[in-house]
Amino acid sequence: MQYPSIDPVALSLGPLQVHWYGLMYVFAFAVGWLLGRWRASRPWSGWSGAQVDDYLTFVMLGVVLGGRLGYVLVYDLSAYLADPLEIVRLWNGGMSFHGGLIGVVLASWLWGRLNGKGLVDILDFVAPLVPTGLFFGRIGNFINAELWGRVTDSPFGMVFPGTGPLPRHPSQLYEAGLEGVLTFILLWLYASKPRPRGAVAGLFAVLYSLSRIFVEFFRMPDAQLGYLFGGWLTMGQLLCLPLLAAGLWLLFRAPRGTADRSQ
Repeated sequence: MQYPSIDPVALSLGPLQVHWYGLMYVFAFAVGWLLGRWRASRPWSGWSGAQVDDYLTFVMLGVVLGGRLGYVLVYDLSAYLADPLEIVRLWNGGMSFHGGLIGVVLASWLWGRLNGKGLVDILDFVAPLVPTGLFFGRIGNFINAELWGRVTDSPFGMVFPGTGPLPRHPSQLYEAGLEGVLTFILLWLYASKPRPRGAVAGLFAVLYSLSRIFVEFFRMPDAQLGYLFGGWLTMGQLLCLPLLAAGLWLLFRAPRGTADRSQ
């Protein structure tokens, strides 16, 4: 299949350009806010709509700052040191999920301190909303024709611009399907009723990590990093290992707790 040529600029208003990549983040936060409002309306949630609105501001800052700094520091520091202004050009892509996750955790901790909520309780509440953001983020990667996969003779192969004539796995779409759609469905169903404290956040960490580790076998590693070991281990897989361990720990300890009424 030929990559569908998509203009990364969605709308031009004189000198102002609105990029699809940026719009994906707007869509992600909007959908997350709506779903968060719905979860807050559940009798057992322990959240109000106003709290969701306030918390969203902290999350947005955590995602953007953490995701960008995580990518800059871990994936391509030398390039950003050579051109520091590239750090603020978010529309060119370059966001790290793991950096964004750290940003969200820190923002959640700070918001919890100000509002009297525990960090685990907050993460349990927000975890089912995250896969929708991952879905839109991966669609943004696809529109930017970045983070494409390895060469393949699969019927799903696609010829991406600037990668030569050979078809490659559209790994962005694989991730959108696994990290986004499938993880959302499983997590939303699981979180549709009260669960032991930490179980929802733990299940998200496990589902995301397994999805990311799997898709990395089809995705090309970042060119500046390459494979870290054995011609197969990538930075994305390596960063998922502690997250997977944390998720398993939360799941295994959760049954000994009581049902979480603050989701």
